[in-house]
Amino acid sequence: MFYTFARNTVHVILTILGGRFQVQNKEKIPEAPFVVVSTHTTWIEILYLGFAIKPLQINYMAKQELFKTKFLNWLMRHLNAFPVNRENPGPSAIKLPIRLLKDGKVVGIFPSGTRKSAGLHLKRGAVTVALKGKVPILPAVYDGPKTFGELLKRKKITIRFGDPIHFNDKDVEQKDLLEMKSEAVLNAFEQLQSEINATKSK
Repeated sequence: MFYTFARNTVHVILTILGGRFQVQNKEKIPEAPFVVVSTHTTWIEILYLGFAIKPLQINYMAKQELFKTKFLNWLMRHLNAFPVNRENPGPSAIKLPIRLLKDGKVVGIFPSGTRKSAGLHLKRGAVTVALKGKVPILPAVYDGPKTFGELLKRKKITIRFGDPIHFNDKDVEQKDLLEMKSEAVLNAFEQLQSEINATKSK
């Protein structure tokens, strides 16, 4: 209830401030459960991904620092976020998202950084969670303002989804499969951004 209310309220506010946004390839969104992955370039991206995927709700993996105070802990958990130690993610870091997937929910993971570091995050996070949870990965790319100031300039905002990435490679060893699917997600990010850029230049 709180998640839906907050999402709808923020959506109305951001529509007034930043204008409408475009969702591309929404038909590619599979039935839950699945892991949705997007390159994390700005906090604004997380909000618009939540708008783009509704009526589904995203259970966000968030850094544990955002849960430090009593109020923030309450707020983040009511926004379907759960904490993870990104500096030292142990085996327990994947237990909760896997349990959420087994309950039929959508888990959101947002690797960031360079291609090399993003690949590392993917192997330890999204790809492992999807593999263990036996669900596909849905790649998504956000293109739009990175700051609140840019948002007020009403720049065009786009969320583009790619084809779901499945784990049907039964004859591939797990280590190689994680590497292969990590590369597939990174390639999907680059392809989606290229497609967005192509539509902008028309």
